[in-house]
Amino acid sequence: IMQLSNMYQEVILDHYKTPRGKGLQSPFGGEAHHVNPTCGDEITVRVLLSDDGKTIKKISYDSTGCSISQASASIMFEQVDGKSIEDFDKASNEFLAMMQSKGIFEPNEDILGDGISMIGVAQYPARIKCALLSWMAAKDAIIRANGEK
Repeated sequence: IMQLSNMYQEVILDHYKTPRGKGLQSPFGGEAHHVNPTCGDEITVRVLLSDDGKTIKKISYDSTGCSISQASASIMFEQVDGKSIEDFDKASNEFLAMMQSKGIFEPNEDILGDGISMIGVAQYPARIKCALLSWMAAKDAIIRANGEK
């Protein structure tokens, strides 16, 4: 396994072994399915938005793949379920910036929660896509849900 700090490894393993929010829920307003061809990760994300389209009432997902992609999906769920689209955008932008930082980044724990445990992944270009998969799928699902309005 990659050289991540022990504390962060524990957090990632915990999310991998006991994923939060896993399992597709209905009803939903938008759905997106993303695949990472390099290591075979797959995720389907569903979102149900509030009537005004400003809040994620419910986000759910089902995924298969490596520990990084699985843990990232669980963390993403924890950070954005029930939150405003604005909060989702903040969190996903912060996560993306962290992933593009090559590990030279001070992640904001208030915005990312357990997502800060992924900072070490940014040093491994091949794994960045694994970590980003759920966030990108969620973004697409939100766009699709808003398109239904």
